[in-house]
Amino acid sequence: MIRKRFVNGARLNGTHLCILVIAMVIACVGLDTDSDIAIVGAMLICPIMGSVLAIAYGMATVDRALIRDAVGGLALQMAFCLVTSTLYFHFSPVADMTQALTDNSNPTAWDLLLALVGGFAGGLGNSRDQEPATLISGVAVATSLMPPLCAAGFGLATVDGGLFLSALYEFGINVVFIALSAQVVLLLLRVPLKRDLNDDGVITAAEEESIQALSHSLRWRILLGTGLFAIPCLLLTANLVREADAPAPAAFGATETAQELAVVCPGFEEYTVGNETAVEAGDTQGRTELVAHVSTNVALDEEARKVAEDLIRIDVPEIDRVEFSAAAS
Repeated sequence: MIRKRFVNGARLNGTHLCILVIAMVIACVGLDTDSDIAIVGAMLICPIMGSVLAIAYGMATVDRALIRDAVGGLALQMAFCLVTSTLYFHFSPVADMTQALTDNSNPTAWDLLLALVGGFAGGLGNSRDQEPATLISGVAVATSLMPPLCAAGFGLATVDGGLFLSALYEFGINVVFIALSAQVVLLLLRVPLKRDLNDDGVITAAEEESIQALSHSLRWRILLGTGLFAIPCLLLTANLVREADAPAPAAFGATETAQELAVVCPGFEEYTVGNETAVEAGDTQGRTELVAHVSTNVALDEEARKVAEDLIRIDVPEIDRVEFSAAAS
């Protein structure tokens, strides 16, 4: 029975929580040492996915009691994970920022896409009685529920609020869009709504009308909420794409310009050009500027600086500013 498979995955007991803590310790070691093997192993035994799929089933059937229990179970598991990872990184002799921690604390649109595809596969696999456990384990690895919680614990242990919130948001993106996609599968399979609202064993016409209205309202709220929740992730991705598309210094003709500056600048030593982030008072984000640096072994007068800057602006029209520095004599 579909309901039984989805609901059973959200049931918590001592064994379940013990496995969760063990998985979190393994994940912490993996992220602390950049060990992909340990990270994948932790994701394979992590039992969090069951609660996420139970939430999806509760939303698809408008079973408010199931949603409440599954969300409560997920919150409890999150608390265990955060406490475990925070304690680990607090006492770890290494506890340095690794590439694995960075990767799992920067949500992008690709994480969102993986969550959608993984949730669809998880919902489809859990609805069929054909090795669902194997499929769910694969989905858990693909969607990475455990590592972002581990990174959030690192943020708490190192008192890095930005990293903590970013990692927690990545975990939220995974949970929300796995549940959304799994819910779509269940709706396509036409799982029945929970029509007996007061659990008295009798479905009245009023209950039927009420559940239909509630179902329609809930689905629109879910779509709106998930859309709004995804906006920061999409903005972060757009920023990453812009940075990746930014021309490399070589694209600005730095070599040719340096050769020209060597002719017109007395004591010329070095010329570089590239993007820099300028942060002003009250500005937490900063703005990206294209800045050129000219180094000489003698101080240039105003006229020499103007000649050099004009030459640079001819070669790089989009330059924001030119800075000069002279080596101390």
